[in-house]
Amino acid sequence: MSTLVPITVAHGDGIGPEIMEAVLFMLKEAGARIAPETIEIGQSVYLAGHSSGIAPESWESLRRTRVFLKAPITTPQGGGYKSLNVTIRKSMGLFANVRPNLAMAPYVHTHHPSLDIVIVRENEEDLYAGIEHRQTDDVFQCLKLISRQGCERIIRYAFEYARANGRKKVSCFSKDNIMKMTDGIFHKIFNELAPEYPEIQADHYIIDIGSALIADQPHRFDVIVTSNLYGDIISDIAAQVAGSVGMAGSSNVGEHCAMFEAIHGSAPDIAGKGIANPSGLLNGAFMMLTHIGQNDVAERLHNAWLCAIEEGIHTGDIASADYTTQKVGTMAFAQAVVERLGKTPTKFKPASYGGTSAGITIPPLRPYTPAAKRFYGVDVFLHERTMNAEEIGHKLEQLVAPPFRLKMISNRGANVYPGGMPETFCVDHWRCRFVHTDDEGTITHGDVLALLNSINDAGFDFVKTEHLYFFNGERGYALGQGQ
Repeated sequence: MSTLVPITVAHGDGIGPEIMEAVLFMLKEAGARIAPETIEIGQSVYLAGHSSGIAPESWESLRRTRVFLKAPITTPQGGGYKSLNVTIRKSMGLFANVRPNLAMAPYVHTHHPSLDIVIVRENEEDLYAGIEHRQTDDVFQCLKLISRQGCERIIRYAFEYARANGRKKVSCFSKDNIMKMTDGIFHKIFNELAPEYPEIQADHYIIDIGSALIADQPHRFDVIVTSNLYGDIISDIAAQVAGSVGMAGSSNVGEHCAMFEAIHGSAPDIAGKGIANPSGLLNGAFMMLTHIGQNDVAERLHNAWLCAIEEGIHTGDIASADYTTQKVGTMAFAQAVVERLGKTPTKFKPASYGGTSAGITIPPLRPYTPAAKRFYGVDVFLHERTMNAEEIGHKLEQLVAPPFRLKMISNRGANVYPGGMPETFCVDHWRCRFVHTDDEGTITHGDVLALLNSINDAGFDFVKTEHLYFFNGERGYALGQGQ
């Protein structure tokens, strides 16, 4: 008898318990060699005082099994509750979010019946780092953090996924025409790694036109790799264009653990009615089975699911007058899938798990030599409501002393001093850029402290500073708009 693989299971909130029951039933009947152990997550755990939605003892189960099948949860509104998904992804190092999107026409309506896109989304950094501040009455900020290592891991994963699964092209989505440093490093590393996969076509799209093309011409794409926020958005676009967000599953893969789930939410409006479609979570379970090396079970169960759909056994969310022969609830759909185990679809392309992401091994990060860093200046952000740009600029010019000179002042990124435009709308948050009097000069932390003391003594309220560096002679900061 084969050894059972322990997995951690969470039934979640809303429709979560219903669809998890259905999926576990299908897994058991299909012969999945798993030993589920259950943990509690979600709303009840939040309300018990755990702001992340998971109790401390539940982490031990995840560390032990390293495989997590998770139903959707409900995050209570307000009260500082953190996203459980983000917490688990970051805490367990689940850096790669993989979301396949496949049209199931004509049984699930879509304008693009040939759509077949896999989105590989970086899962740990970008704006989802969650570092936000309120700095003034008017201005809030969120820090977009992109690392060289994070880019390399996710881009490498996308190419390795494409290679392992017989995919022909990987497309990079970024916005490096605007965010030239953060999105710029993502695109740069993509261009550096692509030649290592000569059999795979590589191209790049700006995120806005790329998103439009997913909706209008999805045949252009095969595997898409992108950063966290963009990936979150285009995954739902692709799933909806394929026919239904409710049908899509995803995997979240890291070095130490992997989590598998549906991409949809807990749908409390239909909870307890027994009508939810378990297909999204089931698609996540297919990926879980391949991850633990049970491709035979994944293929058998996947083909049974395809047979049920092409024979018209549909839950209400995908039912139609043209193709539905029997409208069923959650468990009746699961039973219909089980009854078709061993069958192969005749209209859909049969599922085949010869290639699988389970076999992906990411090479070690490329070595690099730390750059020579030169400390050249500092941006000082002021909270000031009573003065305009000219008044602030003149007052700062009077107090600034070597080794600094005031280079410029911007408001919401636009240059307003010197030479600002009178039409520029300003708020109470001013970036004042001080640089060395010598373009090749170097300042010290002591110089910055002295400058801040002078600014404070002049009655200004400084709320933030950012250091300006050169790395190997290359500017490590963005110019102001209009500078």
